[in-house]
Amino acid sequence: MFHNAEEVLLICSVILFVSILAGKAGFRVGLPALLLFLGIGMLFGSDGLGLQFSNPQIAQFIGMIALSIILFSGGMDTKLSEIKPIASQGVVLATLGVLVTTAITGYFIFWLTGLVAGYETLTLAESLLMAAVMSSTDSASVFSILRSKGVYLKQRLRPTLELESGSNDPMAYMLTIILIAYIQSNGMNFLDGAISLAVQLILGLIAGYILGKVSVWIINKVNVENQSLYPILLLAVIFFIFSITSLLKGNGYLAVYIAGLVVGNTKIIHKKSIVTFFDGFTWLWQIVMFITLGLLVNPHELLPVAGIGLTVGIFMIIFARPITVFLCLLPFRNFTTKAKLYISWVGLRGAVPIIFATYPLIAGIENANLIFNVVFFITILSLLVQGTTVTHVARWLHLTDAPDRKDEFGIELPEEIKSAMSEIDITKEVLSHGNKLMQLKLPDHTLAVMVKRDGKYFIPKGNTELHENDKLLMISDNDEALLQSYESLGIKGFTMKKN
Repeated sequence: MFHNAEEVLLICSVILFVSILAGKAGFRVGLPALLLFLGIGMLFGSDGLGLQFSNPQIAQFIGMIALSIILFSGGMDTKLSEIKPIASQGVVLATLGVLVTTAITGYFIFWLTGLVAGYETLTLAESLLMAAVMSSTDSASVFSILRSKGVYLKQRLRPTLELESGSNDPMAYMLTIILIAYIQSNGMNFLDGAISLAVQLILGLIAGYILGKVSVWIINKVNVENQSLYPILLLAVIFFIFSITSLLKGNGYLAVYIAGLVVGNTKIIHKKSIVTFFDGFTWLWQIVMFITLGLLVNPHELLPVAGIGLTVGIFMIIFARPITVFLCLLPFRNFTTKAKLYISWVGLRGAVPIIFATYPLIAGIENANLIFNVVFFITILSLLVQGTTVTHVARWLHLTDAPDRKDEFGIELPEEIKSAMSEIDITKEVLSHGNKLMQLKLPDHTLAVMVKRDGKYFIPKGNTELHENDKLLMISDNDEALLQSYESLGIKGFTMKKN
């Protein structure tokens, strides 16, 4: 189809450009970026503009690379202080929740295909395989919508959903692999499957933690003169962790997520530049992965499975997901009924189920094409129904919270500077102690770096007059003494960052 490398680069650049513009438009109208990227892939595919792509092996390989980067980056962005209070709930949803979803949905698919004429009658194992493939959730697109709309959630819902979506892919992957092996071998001992599942989980956890610690040591000890090479070094570490864990029969996806948690919650040099690099790099691989999956599907093949896809999709949204969430969270008392309903609604299907649906195709499972097309259809349905309403449902259930305090100055201190930086609001109470900067009693080794007033910034002096509603940027070597000064001055509106 392509005559030279220039044509390939031209098509790729056009697709990326269109994807970015579509993503920008999607944020404004509340559409998940994933849905738009999938749609662009389908638009450029065989049933659209005619770009031919039908290789599930390549799609699976791209998905493997993308998921490794996405899961590591997600772990690195997750603060342990936020997930500790809800760690038990998140882990239960990510493990037991996947098993319950697979069982409930699998039996429903088995009953449905045996009842409805016009479709292949799936065996119980094949039905469970289809359910396992789409048993994990994808909340990344949800939070992009919530953030673009300025919506924040109560009851620690955000860390709960992030922990679940970041850690339930390994369980879905293991169930998919085990069920494929069961079908191919015409039966597997249940004990063997349980042992395989346990081994993958344990090895993934251990490898992720140990290699995460090793990664921190490598980053901090290897003296690379070019700072730009540190993100590349960490990227090599990610691929090593995934591949070595998988070769040892552990779960590589779980390992890279745990390693990301370790790295993200430990001090490493050049951390800010590394995080900035991975933010953009993760988006690139998400776009590449979604478009690849969109190219892989033939839209005309989705119409024949629309009936079963619609029925199973609605069943998962209305019955399977809520039943799973309420059962898993039954022992926990820190979520209200409304919060559980919201967690149930935000059980989106995303790119991961489509990637996992390529495994039956490559393994040559008899009804693999039906499984792939149904999973793709349900993913689109989930994103259209749930993905476009997450903001409205949060408000309807009264689960929206006040936004975090805005960073007015957008300045970050280098890791090497061991100081505290804070932004304070100047109020009438503060001005009652004096309206000049030098009249504010502040500890030694404290500097007022910048003032924001009416949208303009300037550097203050000791005799600078302060006005009500001014924003003041402070840097201090003694954060404890500074906090005491704030208390004595009646300063309540402030944020503090410490290195």
